[in-house]
Amino acid sequence: MNTSELKRILQAAGSKGKPAKMSLIEQTAHDGITAAAHLAHATASNAGWYRNRKTGKPIKRNVGEVIALMHSELSAALEAYRKDLKDDKLPDRPGMEVEFADCIIRILDTGAAMGLDVAGALIEKNRFNQTREDHKLSARRKAGGKKF
Repeated sequence: MNTSELKRILQAAGSKGKPAKMSLIEQTAHDGITAAAHLAHATASNAGWYRNRKTGKPIKRNVGEVIALMHSELSAALEAYRKDLKDDKLPDRPGMEVEFADCIIRILDTGAAMGLDVAGALIEKNRFNQTREDHKLSARRKAGGKKF
């Protein structure tokens, strides 16, 4: 992906109802997540994950199946954490770190394939979470407060 292609992708993503009046860090995060989503989707597409294995014809992925695969990456992250494992393909990295990356790649790929603005939703959801009473330490300390 060259610079002009990346600029085109970011401009197109900007027209999808991204959050208004983003701070510099929010804009940087939005642009980076959008670029990562397009990279993940291009990688999966180029590898043939959006084509029938036998015929090579384009397919729509089964969303339930893809979500189950996302879950499997988180289960692998838990197992790597429980056993303090290094990753088998990137042995210089902790297994949990790589499994988190795998899950994020699957999420961003699927979001891009479905035309979802995951980057914009992430910014808006983070903003919302900053205002949630039930996320404040004082509320969490109260009886019935969230322990985790």
